[in-house]
Amino acid sequence: MTTPMHCPGFESKKHLQSFVCKCPNCGLEKEIFSDEFEKKHVCKGCQKEIDFTLCTLDAGV
Repeated sequence: MTTPMHCPGFESKKHLQSFVCKCPNCGLEKEIFSDEFEKKHVCKGCQKEIDFTLCTLDAGV
């Protein structure tokens, strides 16, 4: 038996990109993946919901 090179589900997720979004309320950075834009995100700093239309997105790696 051989050890897989990647975790299960890797193939379906390898196209994802990550972004760093700065909270428009407090400036705390949060990493967001491209398949999570439609989900609700709450800032860990100010506990307010992050509105992606107001935050600055900086492309990640």
